[in-house]
Amino acid sequence: MLLEDADATDALGAALARTRPPRGVLHLHGDLGAGKSTLARALLRALGVTGAIRSPTYTLVERYPLAAGGEAWHLDLYRIGHGGELEFLGLDSDEATLWLVEWPERGGGYLPVPDLRVDLDVAGLGRRANVIAVTEDGHAWLERLQAVKPTPVAADS
Repeated sequence: MLLEDADATDALGAALARTRPPRGVLHLHGDLGAGKSTLARALLRALGVTGAIRSPTYTLVERYPLAAGGEAWHLDLYRIGHGGELEFLGLDSDEATLWLVEWPERGGGYLPVPDLRVDLDVAGLGRRANVIAVTEDGHAWLERLQAVKPTPVAADS
């Protein structure tokens, strides 16, 4: 789908939030400036996170209590050298109800399998988002997302 502006990115984040399963893992792929943090921030806002939503570029992980219960973990793995470094963060996949992972390819086999993968690319003045289901829960999440029809229009491939 084409995300023509920041409002379209916010709409996709809100739609992902409204349709998410009780536990979900979302991997965000894309080059620097592709909109990974913007989409994560929009999703967290739609889940009721108030206050500052910091980019985890230097802290590697930021944790946010969710209004409906549970906790979201926003990870940015751009600065790690090897996935094994994640062991030192004390991340237990059972603790978080939502994982938002930027640069997941740097986490190697130390991350939970994503339910959804979102590939983001710069497209003119906007962004292009390709949402791919990976797990059975991801397929159900994607079906719910498609039924909601977020504001962004489908781009001509």
